[in-house]
Order: sequence, then structure tokens, then C-alpha cells
Amino acid sequence: MSLTMNRRRRAEVVIPQTWLSRMREQATKAGGRMSPVAETARDLATHRIEDARIWAAPKLDQAAQSVEEQIAPIVSAFLTELARRIDVSSARKTRRRWPVVALLGGVAIGAVGVAMYRNNAQRWTETMRESMRHTGSDASKWVGDKAGEVGEKADKAADEISGKMS
Repeated sequence: MSLTMNRRRRAEVVIPQTWLSRMREQATKAGGRMSPVAETARDLATHRIEDARIWAAPKLDQAAQSVEEQIAPIVSAFLTELARRIDVSSARKTRRRWPVVALLGGVAIGAVGVAMYRNNAQRWTETMRESMRHTGSDASKWVGDKAGEVGEKADKAADEISGKMS
């Protein structure tokens, strides 16, 4: 038997043809002997799998009913409570309520303030008109008196100046 190196550094075993034919014959004989054993193992495995399924089916059904009756309501309640706690819409409603109330309160106070301002402005305007009516005649009398006094002073000053000049 000679060993030669391949390019990929694998050892290659060169076996004569007579050895291959011998090995083929031995594998065929071994397969013939193992075939009944494999069939028996297959039948036995099939029987055991059926037994396991027969045993497991009622156990799984019982477990399913137990989960449905005992565990599922607890898990369902837990998940429902968790969903309620993390719900975005309920959190936004409670957070937005106070700012909206404050905003509406401010708008209402502003509207009342504007109405009061306009009312006071109208009252002030009416008061000023009334006072001008009453004091207007007084003012014109005062202005007339002052104008008369100034006129008299001007006449006196003119007379004095004309007297000094002549």
C-alpha cells in the first residue's frame, strides 16, 4: 500500500481492486444479517412510540385544561392590567386635562377683562364729554377773561409807549 500526497495535503490511500471487491462482499453479507435486526428495531420503536403517545395524550389534555382553568385567567388579568397601565391614550388624557382647564380659565378671565376695559373706557369717555360740556363753558369764559385782560394790558402798554414817544 503506497501513500501519496495530494496538492491539498490529503493523504490518499491506494487500495488494490481485489480488496475493494472483498470489502463489498463482506458489506453485503453484513447487510443481509442486519436487515432482520433493523426490522425488529423498527417495529419495536414504532410500538414504543405508540405507547408513549397513548400515555402522553391524556397528560397533555389534562395539562391544557389546567392551564385553561387555572393559569390562563391569572395571565389574562395580568396582561389586561399591564395594557391598561401602559395605554398611551389614558395617560395623555389625564396629562392634558389640567393645561386645557388652565387655558380655558385664562381665556375666560381675559374675556371678562376685555369686557370690563371696554365698559370702563365707555364710562371714561362719557365722563370726559360731560366734564367738557360743564368745564367747556367755564374754560371759554376763562379764556375770554384772560383775552380781555391781555387786551387791556396791551392797550395800557401801547398808551405808555405812545406817551413816551410824544
